Amino acid sequence: MSPDMSPAMNHKQHPLGSGFTAASTADEVIAGVDLRGKNAIVTGGHAGIGLEVTRALTAAGASVTTASRNPDRAKELLAGIENADTDRLDLLDPASIDAFAARWLDSGRPLHLLINSAGVPAPRERTVDARGYEVQFATNHLGHFQLTSGLLPALRAAHGARVVNVTSGAQRLSAIRWDDPHFTAGYDHTLAYAQSKTANVLFAVELDRRWAPDGIRGYATHPGIVVGTSLNGAGGQEELRAMGLIDESGRPIIDPAHEKKTPQQGAATIVFAATSPLLADIGGIYLRNSDISELDDDPSPFDPQNPNSAVASHSIDPDSAQRLWDLSEELIKA
Repeated sequence: MSPDMSPAMNHKQHPLGSGFTAASTADEVIAGVDLRGKNAIVTGGHAGIGLEVTRALTAAGASVTTASRNPDRAKELLAGIENADTDRLDLLDPASIDAFAARWLDSGRPLHLLINSAGVPAPRERTVDARGYEVQFATNHLGHFQLTSGLLPALRAAHGARVVNVTSGAQRLSAIRWDDPHFTAGYDHTLAYAQSKTANVLFAVELDRRWAPDGIRGYATHPGIVVGTSLNGAGGQEELRAMGLIDESGRPIIDPAHEKKTPQQGAATIVFAATSPLLADIGGIYLRNSDISELDDDPSPFDPQNPNSAVASHSIDPDSAQRLWDLSEELIKA
């Protein structure tokens, strides 16, 4: 058990028995859901898993705005998808985040679904933004924290909204480094990534506690490992081959039971969190394989051939979630 946790903590990480599996696709989990009249924002919704999320939501009737650093490129990738547009957002630029939120609020549109999906590949050398913040923590967590906070009036106006943070099973590998979240000493790209993913979960936990009375629920979703995305391809083919993610010809190995998924399978849990009626009365949870994950604090070392992606106690600890929220507010104001 994590030192941050009480063994008696009352948690919500109990699988529902949703009927879906690791191999379920976004199209399957959204079947029968009507999103006509609903507005959604998907950061990074023009590529990889995000593009599959955009396709599924628009197919169900939602109007989707994808947020991208390069809107022109995003428009090309969204060609042929009805009810999808794009707007500029740089998650490492606080002014860009504020401008994006202001444009949305000025439009008067309520926001029913916010999918915080964009991420940055893990740099092998410590890299910081203009504020001196480690870029994975700054992009994957702080940028989305600032964006979500800025969009709060539109989320409230929806009278029933969901915020979905795309995280990773890597959350198991690191709690928040409270004394040095920006890795000024002892930088490790894997641990920096893991910390940012833990932050995604804690953010969802505290968001749900604070905003559920306003009808806004928070979720954190692990999509699985999808080869071909910029995040999972950053290490190069040799690393992907060593992890059993591609074969000798460089083709992705698809094995959903061991986390290796297609983009459609990877998008499924995100879409499930955003739209499933099974989650109407619960939030502040971590999901995988289109269901609520169990809690698992098994300390066994990470096995790339058979990864454990269940949520760890440090990722849902309510005290840590509140502490991270306070820290995040301080950092985005600095």
